[in-house]
Amino acid sequence: MQYRGRDKFYKYKKAIDLIGFFLKFIPHRIKLFLFNQTRMVQGNVGLVIRYVLLKKLAKSIGDNVSIHPSVYIFHAEELDIGNNVSIHPMCYIEAQGGIKIGNDVSIAHAVTLLSGNHIYSDINTPIKDQGMSFSKTEIENNVWIGAKASILAGVKISSGSIIAAGAVVTKNTEINSIVGGIPASLIKYRV
Repeated sequence: MQYRGRDKFYKYKKAIDLIGFFLKFIPHRIKLFLFNQTRMVQGNVGLVIRYVLLKKLAKSIGDNVSIHPSVYIFHAEELDIGNNVSIHPMCYIEAQGGIKIGNDVSIAHAVTLLSGNHIYSDINTPIKDQGMSFSKTEIENNVWIGAKASILAGVKISSGSIIAAGAVVTKNTEINSIVGGIPASLIKYRV
């Protein structure tokens, strides 16, 4: 039988929960500071530290969530993550408009998840001065997002989908679909 990360997580879950219990007595700004300072900590220690801190910072975090080194998460208070999720190095997650990630999701390295867009309707005002609009981004259960893919604000990635490496997803996907390209389009269905 193959030994999996989730087996290790459940073996040490009581100790992880105990660490999380003590973190509730630490002010929010210090937890956020610690989360950012431990971004590069390697190995199981780094995974545990980031997990217990993010569990206190995010809207909700399930069991067995692996946040690997070099992951940048902004506005974690608007982030929902289910169970058995892995987010690999160099990912960028901007959750200000809300991001929900379901169960059994694998996010490969250098993926970008966005929930906001620049407003650009006034041609007489610099785009950077027009503010932002926000839309919830959702990744349902059993999804694999390939390396360097970008999921833009307001997109829903349906259950069972695979997002090809390098894809830029600008619209919702269908259940059990494989999409790729710029902008992403349907390649085929998983059957």
